[in-house]
Amino acid sequence: MEPDGLFPLADPGGQRGAQPGAGDGFTTPGADSPLPVRMRPATIDELVGQQHLLAPGSPLRQLVGGAAPMSVILWGPPGCGKTTIAHLVAAATDRRFVAMSALSAGVKDVRAVIDTARRQRRAGGPPTVLFIDEVHRFSKTQQDSLLAAVEDRTVTLLAATTENPYFSVISPLLSRCVLLTLQPLDDAAVRDLLRRAVTDGRGLAGAVTLAPEAEDHLVRLAGGDVRKALTALEAAAGSAAATGAAEIDLATAERAVDVAAVRYDRDGDAHYDVTSAFIKSMRGSDVDAALHWLARMLVAGEDARFIARRIVIFASEDVGMADPTALSVATAAAHAVEYVGLPEAQLNLAQAVIHMATAPKSNSATSAIAAAIGDVRAGRGGAVPRALRDAHYAGSKGLGHGIGYRYPHDDQRGVVTQQYAPDELAGVDYYRPTEHGAERPVAARLPVLRRIVRGLPPPARGPAPATAGRAAEARRDPGTDGSPAVAGGSAGDGPPRATPIDGPSPAGEPPAGAAPAAADEVAVPANGVAARNDPAGGQARPGSTSDDDGRTPAGEAHQ
Repeated sequence: MEPDGLFPLADPGGQRGAQPGAGDGFTTPGADSPLPVRMRPATIDELVGQQHLLAPGSPLRQLVGGAAPMSVILWGPPGCGKTTIAHLVAAATDRRFVAMSALSAGVKDVRAVIDTARRQRRAGGPPTVLFIDEVHRFSKTQQDSLLAAVEDRTVTLLAATTENPYFSVISPLLSRCVLLTLQPLDDAAVRDLLRRAVTDGRGLAGAVTLAPEAEDHLVRLAGGDVRKALTALEAAAGSAAATGAAEIDLATAERAVDVAAVRYDRDGDAHYDVTSAFIKSMRGSDVDAALHWLARMLVAGEDARFIARRIVIFASEDVGMADPTALSVATAAAHAVEYVGLPEAQLNLAQAVIHMATAPKSNSATSAIAAAIGDVRAGRGGAVPRALRDAHYAGSKGLGHGIGYRYPHDDQRGVVTQQYAPDELAGVDYYRPTEHGAERPVAARLPVLRRIVRGLPPPARGPAPATAGRAAEARRDPGTDGSPAVAGGSAGDGPPRATPIDGPSPAGEPPAGAAPAAADEVAVPANGVAARNDPAGGQARPGSTSDDDGRTPAGEAHQ
């Protein structure tokens, strides 16, 4: 087989290579090997960043030590140590090791390894460990060819994949293996390995030093991929050597990898400032600026899950009912971040940001829940009305539960007069819709619904207005002429009903969506909820559920 570029491979049949245990599938790194290859851990104790798998007696230690011939699937992102673990297994002295890549191997190659392993096993030879890199690229038929040999332990399978094995590996093979999930290396682990590579004799052997700013830059570029970090370090060391410099400074690191350093501290003010600008750009409908701040965070290595959470919050806080599909888009993007991961998930995040920035805006949901929570915290409330109480258990009727309840579906309009709120809050309005986007027909419908539910009388009808005035009134409040509402001139409320919800707004009630006459009608009631100050010095936002700068709201773990 030809090498696939990740590591040199021996012949699948095992004729080419050293004695068992010498690593039939891998060649020994040379002085001219890439730095990531030279710096691979020689023992499991040098493995960094997978502490959850390194406990005494863990499946990984048993696999590396050869204590148990269990088949294992390693699942993790690039550069987290899957191939390194394969090298550690290959170094065991009592096993024959064969490596192949699913990029270039086929069923014929797999069967050749299995046949050789079976013959050697019958002859009393050493057991065979078969390492398959990128196993998710094997077809179902190719994976099927492994089942029998793994089942009877003709071979011990060690497979590596960057794709979710629950979707990319067939269930029969997955059930025959132990699944070990490797995590991306954190910044501290990548930094430790960079420093080790600078001083270790297998690496740069102290030929150059690494400036702190350059080290930070390489860590950010790596994004948890130590192979990427070491490759960039080797390139930067070459640039320094070419100019006779004894230190890799920030400028040298930038030139070597052709990526400018991003001034961004994930735990400092830059993080909060950029996040604040990102949120405000989407709120201000500047899609281009929002995409810039998104790109700034992605290039700087910001946690994509943090970005996705901010977009999900924004979808309800600032878009809300003006475009109810925004929340679906935001949550889908968050799922894509978990399911697909970076770098591909940056496309999903970009789509979500474009949707948020260009969507009509409404903070009515934010203000409504803030006002309702404020009343509850202020002690306003009361008992559940008897008609609404649970009436499904024995004796409930004797307590008056459910008596008098009116079932809305029994009315041809689908809405009846009935008190749903506690006595103290009957008639209180929390939700104040805007005239923006999809909220416009809601704003037209809501006054009529409230009037019917609360049993208010229809407004007195005055002289018939002019044609233009009647059209405007019909858009504002449905049913003035006995027909269903048409918000903004479009049939946005569905087909006509047999008996429409009729009547204009009650006397003295402002048109739906219009600004109330008094300023205090739109403010959060004086019930104990204080407006939260905008962290960037903007106006206070009543009832905001999150800070624009991304500082962690109470109860949310900051990633």
